[in-house]
Amino acid sequence: MVNQASMTGESIPVKKESGMYVYAGTAIEEGEITLCVKKEAGATRFERIVTMIEESEQLKSTAEGKAATLADALVPWSLGGTALTWLLTRNVSKALSILMVDFSCALKLAMPLSVLSAMREASAYHITVKGGKYMEAVAAADTIVFDKTGTLTKAKPQVADVVVFNGKDKDELLRIAACLEEHFPHSIANAVVNEARKRRLVHNEMHSKVDYIVAHGIATYVGEERVVIGSYHFVFEDEKCIIPEDKREEFHRLPTEYSHLYLAVGGVLAAVICIEDPLREEADAVIRALHMQGITKIVMMTGDSERTARAIAERVGVDEYDSEVLPEDKAGFVESEKRRGRKVIMIGDGINDSPALSAADVGIAISEGAEIAREIADITISEDNLFQLVTLRAISSGLLDRINRNYRFVIGFNLGLILLGVGGVITPAMSALLHNTSTLGISLKSMTNLLD
Repeated sequence: MVNQASMTGESIPVKKESGMYVYAGTAIEEGEITLCVKKEAGATRFERIVTMIEESEQLKSTAEGKAATLADALVPWSLGGTALTWLLTRNVSKALSILMVDFSCALKLAMPLSVLSAMREASAYHITVKGGKYMEAVAAADTIVFDKTGTLTKAKPQVADVVVFNGKDKDELLRIAACLEEHFPHSIANAVVNEARKRRLVHNEMHSKVDYIVAHGIATYVGEERVVIGSYHFVFEDEKCIIPEDKREEFHRLPTEYSHLYLAVGGVLAAVICIEDPLREEADAVIRALHMQGITKIVMMTGDSERTARAIAERVGVDEYDSEVLPEDKAGFVESEKRRGRKVIMIGDGINDSPALSAADVGIAISEGAEIAREIADITISEDNLFQLVTLRAISSGLLDRINRNYRFVIGFNLGLILLGVGGVITPAMSALLHNTSTLGISLKSMTNLLD
């Protein structure tokens, strides 16, 4: 049983048999494995991911900020205007009025302060932003791509339900299952044991020697009855257990969005334990909030099966979903959306998300995820609450509005001072006083919180 969540995003370990392939960078959860290397160094999926990231990083913009560029561009106009005014009027005071009012001060001071203040405010919500341009990109984004496992879900399998088929008490059957599974601590067994512990189902050892068949299940005796728990193949094909006649219809109605663990007692199905990769409680509310903030397309991509992906997509309310995808598929989708002119945010937590995080206009990583994902991402958020995405969008949109207001005020106010000075209405000293006072005022305003 191989846990390949880091590479494909599948939350449940995958059974591997002779002749099947495994990825470098994944981990054995049960059993043992003998490998035959098929790809040489430089050709593994992990190394291809690194190559994709490097290529994507080279495409990222390093252009100067608009404010600094605009301020520099206005300097020749200020000098030219001063010279022209003196030539036309031969009045030194009117000419100096233009020099006393320089656009560069406010533009080069207020804009960076706005950005730094927004980044500081984001950090108060446990959001780490690596640069102001990423906040502007978040504000401009219209598409968000979510990884499923570890992002919309918690990547920690847990028991969703116990469906009884022999008329006994649910808790009693869960107690038996936990009694068997506690000897073999893999992720599914841990889910069963943790659920029993949560329900305070204490037990004494009630079984004889346990036989454990890797990737299949567990067999033992409780009293005179043989008890088996495990996969469908193990319980029904290997152990030849049967389903009660009056329960066959109910068996075929088992929810398909869950993984199923089968428990049989005395050769007859006793219970089916439904295992889920639990959805974050706030996930659907976060999707709704992002739609209300102007995100027009929200997509979920996962390495999980179609049935699991469909069930999660319906519950959270995303616009599109794609299942059984590989890392390059996610990156390819992001690139295709960008070619259509859309601004894309990618949110993930694993190695498999790294190429897409790098390819997106903004990559957002869960801080408890893979180190390479955090390194590549432009922004990181904590695992505690996805509402940080809503907060980030609100701060980023507020920052963009503030920057635009600052542009309008700086250009309009200072242009007014120049016209008043050239017209002889105010002196150069008054122009300088009003200019510097306005620069100080807008700078102080730019340092205030956006969400207060």
